[in-house]
Formats: sequence, C-alpha cells, structure tokens
Amino acid sequence: MRMHDLVETNQTKMVLLVMDGLGGIPHPEHGGRTELEAAKTPNLDALAERSALGMHQMAVGITPGSGPAHMALFGYDPFQHVIGRGVLEALGLGIQLEKGDVALRGNFATLDAQGKVVDRRAGRIDTDEARGLLSRLHEAIPRVEDVEILWVPGKEHRFALVLRGPGLSEKVGDTDPQKTGVAPKEPGAQDPEAEKTARILSDVVRRAREVLSSHAHANGILLRGASQLPHLETLEDRWRVRAMGLATYPMYRGIAQLVGMVTPYVETFEEALEKLRQAWKDYDFFFLHYKDPDKKGEDGDFEGKVRAIEALDTMLPTILDLGPTVLMVTGDHATPSLYRAHSWHPVPVLLHGPFAGADGLSPFSEKTCLRGSLGRVATGVLMRLIMANAGRIRKYGA
Repeated sequence: MRMHDLVETNQTKMVLLVMDGLGGIPHPEHGGRTELEAAKTPNLDALAERSALGMHQMAVGITPGSGPAHMALFGYDPFQHVIGRGVLEALGLGIQLEKGDVALRGNFATLDAQGKVVDRRAGRIDTDEARGLLSRLHEAIPRVEDVEILWVPGKEHRFALVLRGPGLSEKVGDTDPQKTGVAPKEPGAQDPEAEKTARILSDVVRRAREVLSSHAHANGILLRGASQLPHLETLEDRWRVRAMGLATYPMYRGIAQLVGMVTPYVETFEEALEKLRQAWKDYDFFFLHYKDPDKKGEDGDFEGKVRAIEALDTMLPTILDLGPTVLMVTGDHATPSLYRAHSWHPVPVLLHGPFAGADGLSPFSEKTCLRGSLGRVATGVLMRLIMANAGRIRKYGA
C-alpha cells in the first residue's frame, strides 16, 4: 500500500516552518544552556503551551546534511533517495539542468601560501564581489575539452558549477576537506566511468586558483556534492497537496523544486512571509525556511544564534494571523555553536492543530520538548503527522 492510497483532500492549510540548525547542546560558557533555552521567545513559548511537543532526528548517531534532512522532513527516505548538494544548489539558482549534466556546490575559499585552507568561506565575501569573480572565471574557463563549464552565482561565497557535455559522471569525490589547516582534496574518480569528470574538475580547480591568485581572500575554490538530476515522486503525487516552498537560499529552493513545489524567488524572510500571505488561498502546504540560526551556529556564535531565534519569534504572529489549520515549527538538524557544525543531536519540534493536543508545557526548548507527548520520533514521520492532524489521512483497514 502506497501512502497516496490513504491520503484524501480537504480545505485545510498546513505550514512547515523550518528554523535551520535549530537544535543545540548545553554551552558551558553560557550557563549550560542551549541557544534556544537562552533566547527570549514569548510567541513560541505561548504557542508551545497550546501544542504537542517532542524531539526528532533523522537517525540516531547520524549527522545529516541539509539535503537528507529536508528529504526526511518532506517524508522521503533519505537513505533511499540520495541527492547530491550540487543538483539542489543549481536548481535553486534557476538552472534548467539537462540529462547528463553534473552539478556541484562551490565555495570561494582562502588558501595560504602552502595551498592549505585558511577559511572555507573566504570571509563570507558579499554576493556582488562573488559575481565579479565568477565573471572572470567564466571568461577564463568557459570549457575544458568537450565540456562546457557553467559558473552560476549564489549568495555570498557560494556558487554552483555545472559541467555539460558527453560522458560525464557524478561518481567523483569532493575537493572540499570540510576543515581548515589542510589542502583541498583531489576530485578523484570513484568509478572508472568518472575518470573524465575527475580530470576535468582537477583542471578547473587548478586554473581557477591561477585566475584568483591576486585576490586577498577568495583565492581558491572548493567543490562538493557532485550529482545528476534524479527522478522523484512529487509531493502532489505522494500527498495530494498543492505545495509552495519559500526559501531565501538556493539550495533549499532547489530541494523544494525537486519534490514538486512552486518556489517563487525571495531575498529575505520578510519577503517570504509576504509571499505566504499573497499565495495563502492558492496552496494547501507551505514550506518556510529560515536560515540564520544555522549560519550563526556554524560560526560558533552563540549570541548570534540566540538573536536569530529571537528575530524569528517576532515574526511568528504573521504566520499565526493567517490561521493555518496545522503549523509545525522545528529544525532540519542541530547546529550547536559549541560544535560549530551540523550534529547528530535531536531537534525540538512543535505541532499545533485542532487534533494535536496541548501539552501545557513551556518554554519552547530542548528540555521542555523532551517531556512532550510526541516523544522522540524519526524525522521521516513528521510529514505524516502534519497530514494526519489536517484530517488528510483516512483509516487504514476495516
């Protein structure tokens, strides 16, 4: 039996609000609190008291990337549907990928005189400066052998690289070592059919470093997530919903597009909320993505992550005023500022709806959510809970 066979339609409205990197762990330098515990969140706290609370994680002990985490949030098995970061980034930037294209996520980076990575994000150079550098790279490296090279600007230090030509494969390794103090990796072939792709990428990285050598910060590039366009069942096919995804970062627009959501372009979260209001009557399901807690967590900025959570709290009434039938507030994964990266720790989740129940617990925090009625669940069941609480899953069996 497919889930589609149990799903029915109605006039309910559902919102999944994802605070990227929401989860944290106690920080010894901040009173043993997590960022969520330290934040002043009166709106979330009041909503928590009228909602069901719990914790979720993709898999015990597994640190999820953004792609797998969101696939799980949307109800797909992230271990069955493995999607590279490159495809998500390229789609989110509006690239119409063709069959056989290989897309990669790129970062500008700072390398020292020995070629070791000093800063994986090149000081988070601004978007306009990055666009200028990508124009230079496009002029200098438009193709390698019989393969066209597409340099696609993203936000700040991020970009997408697309290889278009015959005989390409996604079976190549990342050049991004994911840490500083070491040299970038070689994009080795993981399959004999990928030797051409690895050779081309190695040439691209070498030539890019030559082009960028005079720049103070962005004097190298790091690549990861080589991938080709997969075929997926859409949310409409699976859940019978008209869905809209609202995200300011390309990667998250990309994954929303991949599962069949309409993804209008928005620059800020405030613009996303305005688009939500405008489109409210036309869609059943809305995915809202808020990036800032994850950024601050990765920077090791405890206070910055606290401020990001507090800023979201001030905007929560805009969503509540629309009167969603079901609202879920959670994160895709934990990004503790103490750890300075994604981690395997469980993530708080709040489920508000007419049949969700009210645990009477507050504030919205890790410790409180551990006591909630939802318990500790796998990320992959959350979409099912949203749909059930919206009255969209009928009884199974006699």
